[in-house]
Amino acid sequence: MKNFSTWLLVMFMGLFWLFRVVVTLTSELGMEIGFVPLNKEMEIVLLFIVIVCMILIVKRNILGALIYLLSYGMYFGVDLFSNINAIIQIGSEPISLSTYANIIVSLIGMIIPIAVLFDLLLDKNRMNNPKDKNTDWFYKNEDYDRKMDDRADKNNYRTL
Repeated sequence: MKNFSTWLLVMFMGLFWLFRVVVTLTSELGMEIGFVPLNKEMEIVLLFIVIVCMILIVKRNILGALIYLLSYGMYFGVDLFSNINAIIQIGSEPISLSTYANIIVSLIGMIIPIAVLFDLLLDKNRMNNPKDKNTDWFYKNEDYDRKMDDRADKNNYRTL
């Protein structure tokens, strides 16, 4: 993982994951912090899926980004769509502050996976063994190794 953008995205993923852990834990303990999980059981399963996805993304595997986008898209995307439809439809009841908070959290939950997927797709060096011009001349140069071996065989220093 050489890109600074990938490090930042993984840090944002981790921070958002910690936020979701706190929301789930406070909901399970009966505390009110203003945010509630959409589905407690699915949230817990999603927290474990995200841990695996973070490991895959750090290893530059595109499958991790796809699973991350798919799982968050199915979880937060549906909620985002339904909350935006509730705002668009003109009704007599006022929209609560928790609806707006859920929209912001769901929007963040959709932006991060899309950014991670684009980061992995646009990265040209996501192979397992990318070519690095700074070190490959030494480590992957057989002619240099042969020359050094031949030179090492010709010295006739005597040891006592």
